Amino acid sequence: MSRRRRAVLLLGLALTLGGLAAADVARREAALDRRLGPAVPVVAARTALAPGDRVTPDRLVVRRVPARYAPAGAFGALGEAVGLRVAAAIPAGAYVTPGAVGGGPGGAAAGPALRTGERVADLTAAGPADLIQSGSRVDVLVTRDPQRGGAGETALALEDVEVLAAAPAEPGEANGAGAGIPRVRASLRVTVRQAVFLAAAQAFAREVRLLPRAPGDDRRGAAGLAVGTDLAP
Repeated sequence: MSRRRRAVLLLGLALTLGGLAAADVARREAALDRRLGPAVPVVAARTALAPGDRVTPDRLVVRRVPARYAPAGAFGALGEAVGLRVAAAIPAGAYVTPGAVGGGPGGAAAGPALRTGERVADLTAAGPADLIQSGSRVDVLVTRDPQRGGAGETALALEDVEVLAAAPAEPGEANGAGAGIPRVRASLRVTVRQAVFLAAAQAFAREVRLLPRAPGDDRRGAAGLAVGTDLAP
């Protein structure tokens, strides 16, 4: 085989492999886009906001994030948040959510204020948006993903958690096994430890589900109840 013929064959092979690699990258990107959902606008703090501050346009910025990770009831335009009073400290770069601000000009902050040691945890979970609303209370189920080293069980992780804000999730935020299941974006009043747990669950669990409680039902004691893949508790 001549040197020129060998060079032509190698060039053709390189082009073929490059085309296959590009197609594979495109398929992976498309699958990731389907999983994360469409990008949506979300208002974030350009600078840190302290409790009692009045929200002004120069202290806000609008970012586009995957719908899956947009916080519950997130403001999508600056005008929705401008003029409101800050109820809980918002670090620079953090999302501005209804659970952290409220009350128009001259008004007091809406909703209950956070107490010492409490945090607002924003998450997207399976659950009926018509029953999960601001002021209601929920239990939190977490289904672990065995492909990420978990046991593949579903456990009652948190009980009787207060919902500070809630809104239906955008269509298409779940795909595959989660497609078609009603989903909700919610802001929950939790402890620091619980907030860290919920953030990890959002990132690594197969599914997080919110179970609405009946008004006045404050019974506890089932936390830690788990059912494995064999459906045996």
